[in-house]
Amino acid sequence: MHRPSIGRDVLIAAAALALLAALPLVFPSRSFSDFVMRASAFGIFATSLNLLVGYAGMVSFGHGLFFGLGAYSFALLMQKLGTSIPVAFALTIVVNALVAAVVGAICVRLKEIYFSFLTLAFQMLLYSVIIAWTAVTGGDQGLTGGVPRPPFLGVRLDDPHQLYLFCCATLVVSLFLMWHLVQSPFGYTLRMIRDNPRRASFLGIQVWRIRLLAFIVAGVFGGIGGILISLFVSSAYPDFAYWTISGEAVFMIMLGGISVFFGPLVGAALLLVLNDLVTRVTEHYSLVLGVIILVFALGLRKGLLGFVVQTWKKNASTAFAPEKGAAPPSRN
Repeated sequence: MHRPSIGRDVLIAAAALALLAALPLVFPSRSFSDFVMRASAFGIFATSLNLLVGYAGMVSFGHGLFFGLGAYSFALLMQKLGTSIPVAFALTIVVNALVAAVVGAICVRLKEIYFSFLTLAFQMLLYSVIIAWTAVTGGDQGLTGGVPRPPFLGVRLDDPHQLYLFCCATLVVSLFLMWHLVQSPFGYTLRMIRDNPRRASFLGIQVWRIRLLAFIVAGVFGGIGGILISLFVSSAYPDFAYWTISGEAVFMIMLGGISVFFGPLVGAALLLVLNDLVTRVTEHYSLVLGVIILVFALGLRKGLLGFVVQTWKKNASTAFAPEKGAAPPSRN
């Protein structure tokens, strides 16, 4: 079992955050900063879904439930109750964890296809509540009036640069926590359950409890992605809870690579780039993007980052493999 060094990973995370903080100096355009903030929100969201799909073997078609719930919970707490940003952030995590616990307790015992479609049903239930509860949610128009961003601890999220840094820091911390989770004994237990749940049960592992815990953790991080997107757009919209948002997260995983931890993050950035490019080139957005995703699915079955990692490992093993007929190395 590989146990990551916390000290080394903290240094890597700090270096990654410093690099992200310096990027606006190289690319000073506002559109670039906006792209990074969007990629941060969707990168956390897609990576949280991959905790279920890639590591636990639970394909959720309704993970957008937590993305939308996080966006609306945070925005409503800020707008209606006037809470501070840290309090709203913490309360949104609690709300997402509680909802994930209830939904997960119902869903995780089910077999694959029933699990997938029941999670989708819960997501569409939230979407229906958002559309119907106009007095609170704004209905199909979304929340109006914006999301207040009062300063806290000297941080002003109404300043675009500080909001950029906040999104980058949230991305790095979230990925750091999820990385250590999947490299922990809990993460390896998830892999065991994914590969052979019956054998895991014979070894004394309570499969449904581990799956439920993974479902809750994924729901919490999915909600954090929703918080970032609500801060970015200064609102919350029904589209954040519609079934297509879950489909986009699945596409992100497919594009980046399900078997590589950072694959969903790469896939999120790639899908956002494709979204921006395709909408500028043609009106037939869905058709063209669907063809592109199909090409990726058939040509790069392990995703872009998965293909890169696999190719690098193959080349490395070939480079260090002894040639046929070569004399064995001397022991002297």
